[in-house]
Amino acid sequence: MIRQATGPATEKAELDTHEPQILIAGSGPAGLVAALGFAQAGFTVALVGPPVPTGDRRTTALMHPALAMLGGLGVLDGLRDEAAPLKVMRIVDATNRLIRSPTVTFHASEIDEEQFGLNLPNAVLTPALAEAVAAHPGIDWRKTVVSDWHLDAERATATLADGSAVSALLAVAADGRLSPAREAAGVRTSVRNYPQAALVLNFGHRSDHAFTSTEFHTETGPFTQVPLPGGHRSSLVWVVRPETADELTALDEGELSVRVEDRMQSMLGRVTVEPGRQVYPLAAASPHRFAANRVALVGEAAHVFPPIGAQGLNLGIRDISDLIDIASRNRSDPGAAPALAAYDVRRRPDILARSGAVNLLNMSLLSDFLPAQMARSAGLTLLGSFSPLRGFFMREGLKPGSGFAALAGGLRKQIRRQDAVADHEEQAGHGHH
Repeated sequence: MIRQATGPATEKAELDTHEPQILIAGSGPAGLVAALGFAQAGFTVALVGPPVPTGDRRTTALMHPALAMLGGLGVLDGLRDEAAPLKVMRIVDATNRLIRSPTVTFHASEIDEEQFGLNLPNAVLTPALAEAVAAHPGIDWRKTVVSDWHLDAERATATLADGSAVSALLAVAADGRLSPAREAAGVRTSVRNYPQAALVLNFGHRSDHAFTSTEFHTETGPFTQVPLPGGHRSSLVWVVRPETADELTALDEGELSVRVEDRMQSMLGRVTVEPGRQVYPLAAASPHRFAANRVALVGEAAHVFPPIGAQGLNLGIRDISDLIDIASRNRSDPGAAPALAAYDVRRRPDILARSGAVNLLNMSLLSDFLPAQMARSAGLTLLGSFSPLRGFFMREGLKPGSGFAALAGGLRKQIRRQDAVADHEEQAGHGHH
């Protein structure tokens, strides 16, 4: 059990003499991005986490703000050839329920964007980040795990599995949904396990996907096809009951291909499932605070929710961006209580809004309660028929606040136009006299 130690837990461990300012626990995408971001902002960084795994079949859809951060870290250019642009996103109600919603289609061109973002295979994204971290002189990557934490008023100290110890002013918990660092900081978490599992795989298809991602809403959760490079390959996240996931995993590729094609209504023609499938149980977790006792939470340590609407890592990258900004304003002690309180206040609205919306939508799919279905249907009908609202949601989906900014900008333009018309009429009136 990893805990917040009460005594000097690191006496026996060999403490690093060149103590970093920032200690990052976890070498998944969030931990690697955090290490690069803090190092670029001029902090000395220690990253603790095992070498990155290979063979992750999942893909990550990254939207413009997240891509801009990767661009700033110098890793985006090498990824573009392996990525598929996301130009159109579509929601299809594939339930057999009494009340069904119309199909809603979001075009990036509607908000004057060429694309919403890029879909990147994790097997490409994570190694590229790891390579950049390994090459950065300001990052000391300890390829092991934390075995114990000692947090006090002055510093966060991690005892590592190899017997050494690292101490820093700020510990960044990028160590996943079960986060030992979060546990050590004494942050309580509300967890809900869903009766769902996500089957993840890649498949080929006869028709061109035209860079369109389609999210079919079913009674057991979303069935989401996301384009891969080349036009005739896509990734799939199929959310079903855990026992159904086991059944599907046991099928041979031919039979599973038929099932996938049937579920997506042959929208992309004949389907050929590729080797390699993974199953992930679904849960929601929300910590009661996002920072405490010299530990700040990012990524899945800060929020876990079902894979709907491509929010996961995009939200994690916003955590990191905000944390670096606040740490940079508090350089003398980025882990001090006022800096952590500022981070908690800044992240709370974004995290609660995103995770709340995704969990609500997921529960409305699982619910046989008629009012829940009516509310979902009414919301999607409004989105489909009212383009300003659709534009607002698309902008907000890319970057929090940008939908409101566009609305305010539109309002200002309208007021200026009305003022100009009034001036013109007034001048015309004077001319008349």
